[in-house]
Amino acid sequence: MERLPKSIVPIIIVVVVGIIFIANSTVNINSGQAGVLFERFGGGVVTDEAPLEEGFHIVAPWNSVFVYDVRQQTIDESMKVLSSNGLDITLDVTIWFEPTYDQLGLLHKERGENYIPKLIQPAVRSASRTVVGRYKPEELYAQKRESIQNEMYDETQQLLKNQYVQVNRILVRDVSLPATIKQAIERKLKQEQESLEYEFRLEKAAKEKQRQEIEAEGKARANEILSASLTDKILQEKGIQATIELSKSENSKVIVIGSGKDGMPIILGNN
Repeated sequence: MERLPKSIVPIIIVVVVGIIFIANSTVNINSGQAGVLFERFGGGVVTDEAPLEEGFHIVAPWNSVFVYDVRQQTIDESMKVLSSNGLDITLDVTIWFEPTYDQLGLLHKERGENYIPKLIQPAVRSASRTVVGRYKPEELYAQKRESIQNEMYDETQQLLKNQYVQVNRILVRDVSLPATIKQAIERKLKQEQESLEYEFRLEKAAKEKQRQEIEAEGKARANEILSASLTDKILQEKGIQATIELSKSENSKVIVIGSGKDGMPIILGNN
């Protein structure tokens, strides 16, 4: 086997070192990610500059880049908390969150890569205990879920203030009560519903009675006005007009003009 010329050996060494240098100096950041630069000889984590964006980057081989997911992320939590009277309540919640992009360096420096179990989950659990502890089980069962979610969100926001992360939404998927408490609440709600239905029927009957009374009073008043306006002369005039109209009818055969009761004409005969 022939030996390599001595002049080629340094070239090979330079090429190998160059490959290693380039391999350790390039960083590819994927879509939805950002990088935090750690300068080993330049002060550590870079916090006064924006994170490294998506794409290909070249850094010094002695430096490091820590890649974070900066898209909205999801955590599902199931936890047991106590109501105001000390009963166990099981909550199933979903948290939507993301790191604050411009403060990614501070998040890495002060909280570290495992910020989710160290920071977000404890904050949500504490907020859940605080909110649920304000209510009795029957209040939680009847309370609008949107209200509980909003309270938990506000509490979590306070706990995570200046922690370099943002919680976008907390969704309460389920509120589970002890079986005996749930059954008692359902019975109570059913009784309340029946009571409301009974009150509605009574109110409807009272309104119908009022309507009938008003209608009867109106008819009575109309009759009084009509009776007062119908004098004997008006009745005779109406009778004469009716007789004239009947005389024009093809079905009228015999009309006797005479003195009937109250001086009104008498009509005889028809088909």
